[in-house]
Amino acid sequence: MTHCSSLSRLSLALVLAAAPGLAGLPWAGADTAAPSASPAPTLTGEVLDEATGKLIPSRLYIQHADGRWFFPESAVSGGSAIRYERRNWLNTNAVEYHATLSAHPFRIQLPPGAYTVTAERGKEYRPVTQHVEIDQADRHVRLPLRRWVNLAARGWYSGDTHVHRTLADLPNVMLAEDVNVVFPLTFWITRAFVPPAQSDKNHDTEAAPKLIAVDATHVIWPRNTEYEIFSVGSKPHSLGAVFALNHQTPFQKGVPPLIPFAGQARLEGALLDLDKHDWPWSMALVPLIGVDLYELANNHHWRTGFGLTNWSTPAPAWMNLPNAGKHGTELDWTHYTFQNYYALLNCGFRLRPSAGTANGVHPVPLGFGRVYVHLPGGFSYGAWVKRLAEGRSFVTTGPMLLVKIDRQLPGFQFAAKPRLTRRVTVEGTVLSEQPVEAVDIIRNGQIAARLAPKTRQNRDTAWEARFETRVDLAGSGWLAVRCWEPRADGRKRFAHTAPSYFDVPGQPLKPRKAEAAFLAERVRTELARSRNVLPAEAVAEYERALKVYEDLTAKAE
Repeated sequence: MTHCSSLSRLSLALVLAAAPGLAGLPWAGADTAAPSASPAPTLTGEVLDEATGKLIPSRLYIQHADGRWFFPESAVSGGSAIRYERRNWLNTNAVEYHATLSAHPFRIQLPPGAYTVTAERGKEYRPVTQHVEIDQADRHVRLPLRRWVNLAARGWYSGDTHVHRTLADLPNVMLAEDVNVVFPLTFWITRAFVPPAQSDKNHDTEAAPKLIAVDATHVIWPRNTEYEIFSVGSKPHSLGAVFALNHQTPFQKGVPPLIPFAGQARLEGALLDLDKHDWPWSMALVPLIGVDLYELANNHHWRTGFGLTNWSTPAPAWMNLPNAGKHGTELDWTHYTFQNYYALLNCGFRLRPSAGTANGVHPVPLGFGRVYVHLPGGFSYGAWVKRLAEGRSFVTTGPMLLVKIDRQLPGFQFAAKPRLTRRVTVEGTVLSEQPVEAVDIIRNGQIAARLAPKTRQNRDTAWEARFETRVDLAGSGWLAVRCWEPRADGRKRFAHTAPSYFDVPGQPLKPRKAEAAFLAERVRTELARSRNVLPAEAVAEYERALKVYEDLTAKAE
């Protein structure tokens, strides 16, 4: 779901307990459109691909100058328009009010006034905004979207691993956002020990574990589970969230304990995805159940203004974040997310990056943060899941980061030699809507090089920055690349590759003392908080995870 760090865990648990369907309902605020008392002029329009002139699926925003939002319908019987209304309950200015449209004309009756009409399609087209004056006459608008990059033509296909939409909605929404693979969380459990089939938040659980093809390159795997625990028995007691993606059968048991669930998930070929690092139980999950994926772009990253400014677990002092690591800006949250990931990598936990929006719950479009996976042989779902698990990927909220390390794509595992410093070539291209300001080469969690590559606008109107550099790496270690794209509103969008590894047999990278101690303290704190709340077998799991981190701390440098 929905991790809302800024709301107290107790308050959120009580809200969910009192109104189980609340998190999935539209938030109808005062700025939504009220029915007109008399017939109003009609605005019609169409969203097109500028290069081909053909109608394309899209996301459409219509806003009156006084702040009210309006939602069009399809102008033809075979089309579809799905209304989406979500407002953050803490930052009420953080809203996502739009309609996703099939590749058909739209229409809407509007009261007279001044409007902005904005069309978007996923990440690879430039948005278009038109200002429209509605008087007593009908109006028509054409909204041509220009594609600035075509990742599928380069062998990259996108996915969103945290989705709360129905199977009925998803074909429309996926095409409007051009997301190739989605994992709707059809089983969603918010109470400890409750078997998934008994959750009151489930939907579409009768769907067979078979791939649903929207078209040749857009697919849905319909059987996925989210355990997001807010209460234990009758008591509010937040633990956190973890996803099982791509499994076959409904899990029979609730959690905790977690090891039985994880074992069943493994037997069915599922990937375990860590929702967010600051949940109380998150760091215990990593060594305990062998989490596969870590959401570098998570459901705190929105198109609208940043809304969840307080962290459930403060960041440690060594991360050098403001406000004692307890709260901050979107950029602070992103750095916290990254540095926690690096600490896990340095401790030997090779989580691959993923991206999830919680679209359906949060005020964010599907795929605003997405993971791109490289498929050199063309699209297939099986290959996409396999390559995601291998880390042949990058995550983005905006720019496209195409990188090779020693001529290999991200996720490659190199054989390294002991006591030998290796000079590694890092090369790539960033393609973006706006010029990037920096490309960081990350070596074992620290910036080895910060590049400010020259950008030029290519024939597709993308800003293109090419770079090549060499960094030294001694013994075992890992390298990754990230980049930053400033926007006019002062915010930054980012992209981040999966790590590439350099392994000396029998000589793994030693963790840093501060990082291993931080991870151990995370589990120690949660163990103390939950010892008298959870059953003995769940407490034993925490103790097992703590022992892993304590052993790592003892070996750390």
